[in-house]
Amino acid sequence: MADRITPEHRSWNMSRIKGKDTKIEVKVRSWLFANGFRFRKNDRRYPGTPDVVLPKYRTVIFINGCFWHRHEGCRYATTPKTRTEFWQKKFDRNVANDIKHKEEMEAMGWNVITLWECELKKKQFEETMQGLAEKINNNII
Repeated sequence: MADRITPEHRSWNMSRIKGKDTKIEVKVRSWLFANGFRFRKNDRRYPGTPDVVLPKYRTVIFINGCFWHRHEGCRYATTPKTRTEFWQKKFDRNVANDIKHKEEMEAMGWNVITLWECELKKKQFEETMQGLAEKINNNII
């Protein structure tokens, strides 16, 4: 099936995909702040540039999109029908990097929490965040 979008328009679309301060990241950070958690965001000193760093709790949080980071068994982790080899390589690289960064952070003595985009949808958001708060509080130094 031919691509119906011009290369220029595709480039424009892809340029709008954010690497940080996505809607779900802002929503999670707002909830954390409102519930008394203080943190640093996108701290480049750490492997993988965690989305949220909670030094007091020695915890980092990665907020992953199900599509880009291949959330196993998730309906949002679809593979495009065109250029499947290109996409598979990209996804494999992303997953390998995620594993590597998690292992590096754990080796440094940090607790790593991964939140998935599908867990942060409206119906599940509050329940997910309550569970996150419990995990964080269990890690207090």
